[in-house]
Amino acid sequence: MDINPNLPAFNAGATLSSLISLSVAFVLGTIIGLERQLRQRTAGLRTNTLVAVGAAVFVDLAVRFHDLYGGPPSPLHVVAYVISGVGFLGAGAIMKDGAQVSGLNTAATLWGSAAVGACAGIKLLPEAVLAAIFVLAANTLLRPVVNRIQRQPLPEAFSEATYAINVVCQREQQAEVLDQLLLLLEQAQYPVRAVDQRPFGERDVEIEAVLYATTVDAGELDAVLATLATTPGVLQGFWNG
Repeated sequence: MDINPNLPAFNAGATLSSLISLSVAFVLGTIIGLERQLRQRTAGLRTNTLVAVGAAVFVDLAVRFHDLYGGPPSPLHVVAYVISGVGFLGAGAIMKDGAQVSGLNTAATLWGSAAVGACAGIKLLPEAVLAAIFVLAANTLLRPVVNRIQRQPLPEAFSEATYAINVVCQREQQAEVLDQLLLLLEQAQYPVRAVDQRPFGERDVEIEAVLYATTVDAGELDAVLATLATTPGVLQGFWNG
């Protein structure tokens, strides 16, 4: 007697197919994660393996459901949801410290592991192997190329100028001056990449705001400084680039 007649009957063939898909996702995710673990990255062996297996489980579930009942959800829709979900997971691996951003490659590798798992889950096993090979190639074979390029001096014609505004103010007015500076730059449509605050003498503070812009209008920055000079506590200001 069936406990729940609405449950599908056990299908050994389908279960074996799922086992093969998940096993392939597990092995390939482990290989990708091992390379990350050996380099001591944030997302290493277990994380990449779990991402690959998790993606395979969701897609395999959608395939099984679609085969049994037809209609939505399509396995391709589930793949799209997996991509979105891994995007949030990858965002957690990206760290920003001032102008320095790290973890982008780790996040991209997680995305690749999810793609490998999705291929395995949808029964495209050769494609899953190919995807894993290319993810590994990107993380290993391209590394010496990147290192070589980064060691080359950048031609002056290709270099990007960095612009910054420096303001010296009284320590007691530091917070107000910083808020006013950021407000004026926002109004002038100059987004700030990083802010540095350091002592200037015994009683004053120097605030430096580094801009994202690679080109600026001198008149606009001069106007920002002129307006900022009327703020209580501001002693001097200048910009450079």
